[in-house]
Amino acid sequence: MRLPDFIRQQADRIVDEWEQFARTITPAAEHMDQVALRDHAKAILLAAARDMTKPQTTGEQMAKAKGEGPEKTPSLDQAGASHGELRHTVGFDLVQMTSEFRHLRACVIRLWVGSLESPDMTYFQDMIRFNEAIDEALAESTAAYAEQVNRSRDIFLAILGHDLRAPLQAVSMSTELLLRKTTLQGDALVCANNIKHGALHMAAMVSDLLELVRSRLGKSLPIEPASMDLATLTHEAVAQACAGNPECDPTVKIEGDTHGVWDASRLGQLLQNLIGNAMQHGTNKREVTVTLTGMPDSIRLTVHNYGVPIAEDAIGTIFDPLVRSADEVVGQPSTSLGLGLFIVKEVVDAHKGTIEVSSSEAAGTLFTVVLPRKA
Repeated sequence: MRLPDFIRQQADRIVDEWEQFARTITPAAEHMDQVALRDHAKAILLAAARDMTKPQTTGEQMAKAKGEGPEKTPSLDQAGASHGELRHTVGFDLVQMTSEFRHLRACVIRLWVGSLESPDMTYFQDMIRFNEAIDEALAESTAAYAEQVNRSRDIFLAILGHDLRAPLQAVSMSTELLLRKTTLQGDALVCANNIKHGALHMAAMVSDLLELVRSRLGKSLPIEPASMDLATLTHEAVAQACAGNPECDPTVKIEGDTHGVWDASRLGQLLQNLIGNAMQHGTNKREVTVTLTGMPDSIRLTVHNYGVPIAEDAIGTIFDPLVRSADEVVGQPSTSLGLGLFIVKEVVDAHKGTIEVSSSEAAGTLFTVVLPRKA
């Protein structure tokens, strides 16, 4: 009997063995009923049998073996993906879930070979096609499982970031009140200021983390555009970046009209991250230059510094989340999450602008942002 026909005929028997194996996967299986244990097993088997009976050329077979084949079996993919999602929900880990497919493959081939009386070459072809179908289902199941893991992690980070805001605000407000109502001197004043700056820095990190989670959950960065002067915001951002740092003295150049319709708080984030990045990685904090150039329909913002150039192979990933430059990692310990430039790119995209970066030892590092006058 050909393998597709054997699978159809013995589907219930095979699923019985699937259930027996799934029941051994503890502790997740301890509280699962028969329906949950047999989840999508029969659908995967019957879809695999249908896939095996479809005509396939040698080229298509080679492509599918590499996972490159354009032709897939929708019912097989859907059953595999649904199985991965549900196994994640009930508490199977990825190794346990994939072991089910390994057992399914071995079970089918063992039972089928045991039923054969006079195998011929077509039977070997059936085995190849069956393995391809199971691999496709496994790939879809694993992908769906991994997506659920990522989503669960992102939701956890969103909850964590949201819940951290309240205690951080309490620390920040209490410190501010203490500084205003009490005359502190010496070490006490230094400690209070350290707490204040530390709380502000932690609040900025939490905000960056929430922006990352928002983007990973498929939500674009929200903006509230209003008429504003980018030059005024730039001077404020420079002053804030240099607060408490006597070595900080960036040069600000303003050319042309700097008014437009943008989200001031978001552009404040952008400026703080670009200026802070230039100060952190520049060889001299006084050699940071911020330039605003008003053009007819847009405005160009550049931030320049001299220092160790960004490696050419890192330019393409510098705006990716959780990426930090090599010199930052091997140098002084940093409390950065590596989200600053990611947030910058998100703010630029939300304003329908563009951002580019160039870096060399001779010319320094230059970030160039172009924003339309109206977001």
